Amino acid sequence: MSKIGVFDSGLGGLTVLKHLIADHPNDDFIYLGDNARVPYGNKSDSTIIKYSEQAVEFLLKNGVNTIVIACNTSSAIALDKLIADFPGINFIGMIRPAAKAAVSISQSKSIGVIGTQATIKSNSYMKEIMNYGDYSVLTKATPLFVPFVESGMIKHKAVDLIIEEYLSEFKGNIDTLILACTHYPFLIEGINNFFENRVNIIDTGYYSSKELVGNKYLKDRKIEYYVTDEPNNFISIAENNLNLKIDNIKTIDLENL
Repeated sequence: MSKIGVFDSGLGGLTVLKHLIADHPNDDFIYLGDNARVPYGNKSDSTIIKYSEQAVEFLLKNGVNTIVIACNTSSAIALDKLIADFPGINFIGMIRPAAKAAVSISQSKSIGVIGTQATIKSNSYMKEIMNYGDYSVLTKATPLFVPFVESGMIKHKAVDLIIEEYLSEFKGNIDTLILACTHYPFLIEGINNFFENRVNIIDTGYYSSKELVGNKYLKDRKIEYYVTDEPNNFISIAENNLNLKIDNIKTIDLENL
């Protein structure tokens, strides 16, 4: 039996969970959205590591044997520390699979990366992409996307204005764009429209899911959901935009495990 833990600062990691569920139909999943403290991207490195460690401790107490860090910020800032602190646990982050996919897809060797302030400041994607050769990498922090997604304003006209403001400098200068935040796939329609569908969009969750070796044996699957504050838009956004049926969600306190 395989039980996989998945965590994010909020509901963005649900875009990763959707791929995991489709790719690994025989595995159990526990999803943790730390929506009481979203976003992680504007926090200090020490705080991001602390929150990530608390999420991992909770998931381990619930019997997982693999943890998918469905948060680019945690992947950028905390992954190495988590691997060191929790030996023997299989961690899958967002950065390496997405960077590998981007360099394999890009024809012009010109890649854009958008994410939270912490992710972009870490230069994690830049470093990973450069491992594959000489690439032109344009990066930009786009922090306003997260609150719009968390509030459910995914197709609000203001989002299109923010997309234009953030991404204008990328237009004509890249052929591949990494969505280096798992909240951003909720906005993929607007982003594609802005680029007139001429840019390859890398959904980090899609490629990270391919890194996971799942259970080969058929069984009845169980998916559990946990949040750290009232679900509010969590359920409706998941059901209306990702077709995820959430009927067993619980609220927990990570500060007092």
